[in-house]
Amino acid sequence: MLRMDGTVAGDLDGEAEHSLVRRQRELASLYATARSLTALGELDDVLQSIVRNAHDLIGTDFTYLSLIGADGRLSARASEGTISASFLAASVPAEIGVGGKVLASQSPYWVRNYFAAPLIDHDPDFDRLAATEALVALLGVPLVIRGEAVGALFVADRAERSFHADEIALLSAFADHAAVALDNARLYEESRTALQELRIAYRKIEEHMAVVERAQAIHEALTGVVLAGGTPGDVTQLLADRLGGSVTFLDRAGAALVSRDSASSPCRTPSEIDLADAVRNAHRPGRCTTTVDAAGVACSVASIQAGDGDLGALAWSREAVADHDASHDIDLRTLEWATHILGLLVLKERAVAEAGERLSGELLTELMLGSPGISPAQRARTRARNIDSDRLDLVLVADSSTVSSTELARHLHDIARDRSGLAGEHLGRATMILHSADDDQAVGEVHHRLRRTVGGPVVVAGERVVDHDWSRAFSLAGRCAAVMRAIGHTDLGATTGRYALYAMIFDTGRVHELDRFISDSLGPLLDYDRRRGTDLVDTLGAYYDHRANVAATARALHVHVNTLLKRLDRVGDILGPNWRHENDLELRLVLRLHRLSAIEP
Repeated sequence: MLRMDGTVAGDLDGEAEHSLVRRQRELASLYATARSLTALGELDDVLQSIVRNAHDLIGTDFTYLSLIGADGRLSARASEGTISASFLAASVPAEIGVGGKVLASQSPYWVRNYFAAPLIDHDPDFDRLAATEALVALLGVPLVIRGEAVGALFVADRAERSFHADEIALLSAFADHAAVALDNARLYEESRTALQELRIAYRKIEEHMAVVERAQAIHEALTGVVLAGGTPGDVTQLLADRLGGSVTFLDRAGAALVSRDSASSPCRTPSEIDLADAVRNAHRPGRCTTTVDAAGVACSVASIQAGDGDLGALAWSREAVADHDASHDIDLRTLEWATHILGLLVLKERAVAEAGERLSGELLTELMLGSPGISPAQRARTRARNIDSDRLDLVLVADSSTVSSTELARHLHDIARDRSGLAGEHLGRATMILHSADDDQAVGEVHHRLRRTVGGPVVVAGERVVDHDWSRAFSLAGRCAAVMRAIGHTDLGATTGRYALYAMIFDTGRVHELDRFISDSLGPLLDYDRRRGTDLVDTLGAYYDHRANVAATARALHVHVNTLLKRLDRVGDILGPNWRHENDLELRLVLRLHRLSAIEP
């Protein structure tokens, strides 16, 4: 049938029907694509799916999608149908080219011939990529999310052409669905990132709580040890078991007092020199310090302090680890907290020891002042300390040029506890009373132990007690110790019997014998010096000290040789012409005893 416009009615109906069918197919494809996009989660998967579905739907030579990055540039993220893999490196300023027009207007924009289009700004780098792809006709539509253009979807042909309104509308509709899918993908990625961060944070919290609970368990265990009357050794062992490695309790000088190893993971303990250096370094800041040696052993040292005083330190040795985590810091804080526990134990032990020392010293003084003899009350008090006062038969007096009597007495207290004796400071002298089956051996052992503890010369003199007369034994031992020092014996332990030759000097009961001996030999010379104010006795002593060498004696006395010879002649006038030959040995001895008798005990 022929219509008025010259067309055939049947042809027109067929064309309309064909257009309708094509339209229905496009819409069905559009909605199917939209449903598939909403099912995706990964951003890269969504971008690639958008490009692939748009390419299939529009049917151009190639398709690509670009997003605005953090740098403000429009960069290609996915493509379909491109020739060169380097096309995905395309990146242009957001205001350049077809993409710039699309983003600025948030509406579609197309060109029949990209390189011949006069109204767009070209980017040289993109133009080189476009030339590789033989890009000619280009259509771009915006991807808009909540009113903001975040990118553009492009379709391109390698031949010059125009884009029809239905193609533009179809691609725009597809871009709208794609923008929703893109937004969902971004939200999904942000949610997944947030969830991952939350999981990481939760895991860290769990790890931190586990570390805190472990530290709390250690603290409770340490408290339990103290309440149960534990010792520093018990605390050290508990720390080694809980922290691992090896833990050492050191004194103020850095010497190890107690060292304990973990049963499961023991570790080599640094040398005493290294520990002493570490203790000094820890005392300066007052906080825990850590060093790692060449063998990979980490040693953390925390000082033990009470007020301004240093009581020692705790050293924790273990294999060094590369990763530093919260548990490491908590363990170091635990080590520091343990120093407070040990500080209390040290102060407690010190207080107990001082109380014991004070009581021991009081008992010793009572026995000294009450002797000879012992009262029932004194016997009962010593028995309460598990000491048999009737068996305390040796008095020792200690003296040192490097350590005070108070410090020596403190060391004697340690020895007295081991030997069931009493120790203290009596009349300014470090003194101990103990039972002895062999006096020489007992004095020697005490001297050896004191010498090792003090680290310097010590004189120890011992005297056996007769009839509970501790006071007399103390006097003899003290005076004998003074004689020992005077004759040059400054590092020795001996009984008074070894110095029987000098007994007249330190035995007050024999003072009259000493006076008579000196008077018989040196009396005339002593009287002459007193009457004339001379020093002939000292001159004679110096003469013998220098083995009768006149020149050496004159130099020692700072006098001329002639002056010395005149003095010696005067000695001969007083003592007799044969004094050098008849009583030479006696004079030497009496001069020495005379000097020693003037020594303060």
